[in-house]
Amino acid sequence: MRKTDTDIQLMTEGPIPRTILRYALPIFIGYLFQQLYNTADALIVGNLVGSSALAAVTSTGSITFLAVGFFLGFSVGAGIVIARHIGAADHEQTSLSVHTAVTMGLCFSVILTAAGVLLSPTILRWMDTPEDVFFEASSYLRIYFAGSAGFVMYNTFVGILQASGDSRHPLYYLIASSLTNVVLDVFFIIAFHMGVEGAALATVISQCTAALLALRRLCCRSDSIRVTVRKLRFDGANLREIVRYGLPTAMQNCMIDLSNMLIQSYINSFSSAAMAGIGAYTKVEGFAFLPVTAFSMAMSTYISQNRGGGKRDRMREGGRFGLFWSTVMIEVIGMLIFALAPVLVAAFNRDPEVIGYGVIRARVCALFYCLLGFSHVSSAVLRGLGKPVAPMVVMLVCWCAVRVAVLTTVGNLFHNILLACWIYPITWGMSSLVYLIYLGRIQRAGARLAP
Repeated sequence: MRKTDTDIQLMTEGPIPRTILRYALPIFIGYLFQQLYNTADALIVGNLVGSSALAAVTSTGSITFLAVGFFLGFSVGAGIVIARHIGAADHEQTSLSVHTAVTMGLCFSVILTAAGVLLSPTILRWMDTPEDVFFEASSYLRIYFAGSAGFVMYNTFVGILQASGDSRHPLYYLIASSLTNVVLDVFFIIAFHMGVEGAALATVISQCTAALLALRRLCCRSDSIRVTVRKLRFDGANLREIVRYGLPTAMQNCMIDLSNMLIQSYINSFSSAAMAGIGAYTKVEGFAFLPVTAFSMAMSTYISQNRGGGKRDRMREGGRFGLFWSTVMIEVIGMLIFALAPVLVAAFNRDPEVIGYGVIRARVCALFYCLLGFSHVSSAVLRGLGKPVAPMVVMLVCWCAVRVAVLTTVGNLFHNILLACWIYPITWGMSSLVYLIYLGRIQRAGARLAP
């Protein structure tokens, strides 16, 4: 990748596989550490506090994913806009879009903090959270949202860095954050016996640490993505572009996570053991999904930069490379999880009932990870092509409307945990089929791009 404008790295030149992999690998390692510190909460709480505390921490995942997913959508949109300006070597517009993104992140931080602290107990009631875990889940969520500026601003800053081709420094910040979280987990839970409150506080402090490190990096840059306080304001044209790309992704993430909250409510209707077992499995699944996350981030930036530079052949070849190898990798991981499910779930809690529920979910979903991977990378490719509405519609219909319809009809007739498991691979398959048809049409049409 050729360097220009001081530290910015272009993905418009060089061997395609190496360019994508050099960008994706640090993202993968970074998210691996992030997943490790998220999992550390569950491991320490599950083994040292108990299964009800594990259920409290893991069952809040769908709520925190909802919040993170919505604001992450806008950071993805900002990254696409910034990457396109970088690819076109428009330094003035790059700076304007960077400061617009940071200003938007600050506004979102204030809104989410207030809403999360006030509404957490109400949301848990809507989800029919059992009384034996309600207090701990509520405490965890309120502390988490009190520090929500950490993860909102971290994702904003990292989106800017990654749009410039820098995926190494976000890796360093996540490593520092992960180590901080693990140390504080042990310190708060073992030394001060703070339980789930300690786990939440450790997460907040570690996220804020990563955000401050990323901000320091941006403030010390000497190129067009440098952040300067006096330049923080909304630029109308760039704000419209960020919203154009970010809102569909935010709505997509939000609606999918809302459907996952409905599924979590369905799981809650069984027992705290079901909540703990399936919650433990989702932590394992989080690791499986990391290669797809890395490839998705890489593909959006790669295609956006090459689109800005008018490199259509590179876009086409890079898209094929990312789709194929991300799908292969996650399927191999799925087969390993299928085989090792009892051991992996038991690492969180050794209650046989908890393990049983986790293994059921793993044995249903793990062999269909290829469909999950194909859908997510296809969505990233389309966003990079300037088509953010298409993946939003596909995901809203297949991953949201269908799941809600099935659970509110079939779920009321047949109260079976298998329904909450099979709903995932079925909808992954539906979205993959639609993406395959849609991408085929774009290919046959000569990959005509949105202006």
